[in-house]
Amino acid sequence: MSTFRDLGLNPMILQALEEIGFETPTPIQEKTIPHLINSENDLVALAQTGTGKTAAFSLPVIHQLDEVDTNVQSLILCPTRELAIQIASDIEKFLKYSPGSVAAVYGGERIDKQIRELKRKPQIVVGTPGRVNDMINRRVLKIQSIQWLVLDEADEMLNMGFKEELDDILENTPEDKQVLLFSATMNKQVRRIASNYMKKPDDISAGDKNKGADNVQHFFYMVHEKDRYQALRRIADVNPEIHGIVFCRTRRETQQIADKLIQDHYSAEPIHGDISQSQRTLVMDRFRDKKIQLLVATDVAARGIDVSGLTHVINYNLPEKVESYVHRSGRTGRAKNSGISLVIVNMREKYKIKMLERAIGKNFEQGRIPTGEDVCERQLFSLVDKVCKVEVNESQIGKYLASINKKFEDMDRDELIKRFVSEEFNRFLDHYQNSVDLNSRVGDRDDKFADSGILFARFKVNIGTDTGLNVKDLLTFINEYKGLRGVEIGNVKLRNSHTIFEVDQKAKDVVMECFEGVDMDGTEVKIICEETGVRSSRNSGGRRRSNRGGGRFGGRSGGRRSRRSSGGRKR
Repeated sequence: MSTFRDLGLNPMILQALEEIGFETPTPIQEKTIPHLINSENDLVALAQTGTGKTAAFSLPVIHQLDEVDTNVQSLILCPTRELAIQIASDIEKFLKYSPGSVAAVYGGERIDKQIRELKRKPQIVVGTPGRVNDMINRRVLKIQSIQWLVLDEADEMLNMGFKEELDDILENTPEDKQVLLFSATMNKQVRRIASNYMKKPDDISAGDKNKGADNVQHFFYMVHEKDRYQALRRIADVNPEIHGIVFCRTRRETQQIADKLIQDHYSAEPIHGDISQSQRTLVMDRFRDKKIQLLVATDVAARGIDVSGLTHVINYNLPEKVESYVHRSGRTGRAKNSGISLVIVNMREKYKIKMLERAIGKNFEQGRIPTGEDVCERQLFSLVDKVCKVEVNESQIGKYLASINKKFEDMDRDELIKRFVSEEFNRFLDHYQNSVDLNSRVGDRDDKFADSGILFARFKVNIGTDTGLNVKDLLTFINEYKGLRGVEIGNVKLRNSHTIFEVDQKAKDVVMECFEGVDMDGTEVKIICEETGVRSSRNSGGRRRSNRGGGRFGGRSGGRRSRRSSGGRKR
């Protein structure tokens, strides 16, 4: 097993790392640091969140800084202010015994303070694209002499709409700089960045594309939609020592869930784009000190959160993209610790679990929502364990012992224990006294299929309103196919270029067969079952559909079929 001393770093950096407690490099550090010290080629590096990417790109830069040159030698761009602060803080620790300094520039804070920081001529600048571009336009930040440009979480910068700022910044950089792109996920967008901004970059990977971390366990909980918040409460209550992040989709939902948790006496705080920087800093400091157990956050706000020892990541709602789930789950299980990533889904979202499993290469285990009895038992014994472990100050308590014994002289041991436990425990007993088993309500659907308990498979076809498709055409086509007559059809969502629809999952194989070799006005119809990932065969073997209904649907020849009426959708 190698150490940082084996990577070629100078003694000043090694001394700083030793004080921080860095001993053994992570895989991405072990591969990247020697490469960057010895090569001037651009680099695309793939590593999961929490694997030490900041040290991987900053240590070789610090190693090569020119202490005489007072110009900005390295510019590090990242998507959020929290990440910029975190990176700058880490680099400052790495620089403790080395020449050079670092400054962070980001939105949400007074610009005059950051301008003063830049006038002190730091050799390394970390910032968000918007504020960096603003500083360049003000001619306060000069980057014409930089040797290293680092793009950290480049995919997220583009997702947040920073493309124009990135283009403007790149125009102000020299041609002979070294560009380093680091990301936890690798998709087409990231590859486009590499082709546009980099010159024949080398590739380094410390993990499979979009794969989840090995030391994180993944669970999902199936709930009735209206029980989602109660499920969150029970998950938190059955884990008394929980210290984690609850992810929500929107700022509004984040604030609402945090407000509910606080109202229900949980140690929780929100963090999202509407929170001021001073409030955000205060919340994060309290969260790191474990004075807050649950941080409720949006995906964007959570970027850059680096808190060691998180026990849980709870997905109150699933994100839209697999990459976002990888980033979310990567907040736990850091620094060789184990972690748990939980997903709360309703019945109509269950198919997404299979999609996530395929995408991240990990299996999800279905968890059982804790009952009121489960919670009370866990909380009771947690309290007992705390009492057993509490340190007693004999000198201080001893002088009150006689008076205390007199107060309790009419109580036996069992009565005394009951009263002490109840003082802390009554809140849970009261709340869960008449609680229902949420697991038993999962089949009780909260939509128009409430009484059926049907599970739907979800399909996507490559035709939509742009090709003239309407709901009637689609339903007619499905209902008139042998084996699908009268099948239960769920939601149908028409989009410009595609359509998503749901059919009773028992008929999913027949649905795939139904669309095999079909066209619509000459456009070959391609279908994918999102639950299984199976796609329709492109080669139908020359087989054509019989002349039947379905409006504009036909065989591969592109001929238009006659329109016939349909029995419509069964309900």
